[in-house]
Amino acid sequence: MFFFPLFDENSTSRRPIVVWVMMAACIMVFFWQQSLDDVTARIALYQLGFVPSILFQGDTLPTKLILVPAWTTIITSMFLHGGWLHLGGNMLYFWIFGDNVEDAMGRFRFILFYLLCGIAAALAQAAINPSSSIPMVGASGGIAGVLGAYLMLHPKAAVRCLMVIIVFFRFINLPAWLVLGGWIGLQFAAAPQAFQETGGGVAYMAHIGGFLAGVALIPFFKKPYISLFDRGQPPKRWSGQPISFLEVKQEARKRFQRSARQTARSSFPHSNQKTSKGPWG
Repeated sequence: MFFFPLFDENSTSRRPIVVWVMMAACIMVFFWQQSLDDVTARIALYQLGFVPSILFQGDTLPTKLILVPAWTTIITSMFLHGGWLHLGGNMLYFWIFGDNVEDAMGRFRFILFYLLCGIAAALAQAAINPSSSIPMVGASGGIAGVLGAYLMLHPKAAVRCLMVIIVFFRFINLPAWLVLGGWIGLQFAAAPQAFQETGGGVAYMAHIGGFLAGVALIPFFKKPYISLFDRGQPPKRWSGQPISFLEVKQEARKRFQRSARQTARSSFPHSNQKTSKGPWG
């Protein structure tokens, strides 16, 4: 049995501009990667991906291949992806959970938070094998931090999931603590593989490091009036009962209409519209 999150039932007060920009950047960079021939694409992974041995063991690329300083590859690697599934999975989770975390922090804080979680993720993966010459790429470290923050903010939020049992599938609502707790549990269960990998693979330690960084940082990055664990908020609606495909379509239509109205309102500010406090948003 598997379940895949599709969207959450957790509205925001404004559009997640940073999430959209980050997603667009990752997608555009990926299409650029796809436009390269195989040799050039592999070279690009070493030029812009994070290679632990270069940063920690003094290894270097040939001078003519160096594009950016070695330390900046911790950031540039967050916009590269290794394939369609890698990109699609990351963007799905970012789209579902990123908007509420950005809303809880403000845009500038969220950018810093996302980058710090990505850095923590890369360092966690590199810590188990600092001599590795395999490039690390992907936004999953930063996104794992977003998942950790979401779990701290909205553990009871309803997440619409597609549950697959062999050839049968159902749509169900599950609490965020179960969806995200299950995800990080799988990362810990698979973590021993990270100590045995010699030819690449999933960076489980990066996921764990990013997630724990998100959990640790969210109390310092959230807006002062935002409570952790949904304290003071009414209970969220969720149920393990199956949901029909028609209900899913209707919910998707409502979400689209709500987003359109929100966009229209943001284009014409009113005197009672919420404003950000301070330079951090």
